[in-house]
Amino acid sequence: MDMKVIHRHLAEMLNEAHAHLMYDDAVAGFPAEKRGVVPDGFTHSAWQLMEHLRIAQWDILELSRNPNHVSPKWPEGYWPATAAPPNDAAWQGSIARFRADLAAMTALVEDAESDLFAPIPHGNGQTLLREAIVLAKHNSYHIGQLVLLKKALIER
Repeated sequence: MDMKVIHRHLAEMLNEAHAHLMYDDAVAGFPAEKRGVVPDGFTHSAWQLMEHLRIAQWDILELSRNPNHVSPKWPEGYWPATAAPPNDAAWQGSIARFRADLAAMTALVEDAESDLFAPIPHGNGQTLLREAIVLAKHNSYHIGQLVLLKKALIER
């Protein structure tokens, strides 16, 4: 198989809807007054899910490219301390950082020089292929939660 096809498919998994909604669709128009609300039946607020998505994605990106990266402590390092964002700037900043890190991971997997199958030298057996797939699955799962949360909060 042509490796360019695999690189392209990974980039598509990270950036195109296909079988799931996209991050921008989930966060668009999320009411400011609902960003810190955890309704009955849910375990996290929109802010908590957004920050978890951002932090986990950043961690996967850095593991994939930075030999000096140290992952946050699990689980507390992957979730924000508060249910609500401190202000609108924090909310917008989280969105911007998520997008920037997604673009960086996409560039990494699209790069024909990136060996998708080689173990990451500073990892524990992970490969770039594995990390891209884990990221796509993780993002899809939590974006789905965010969409359901948005629906529950807006339709109430």
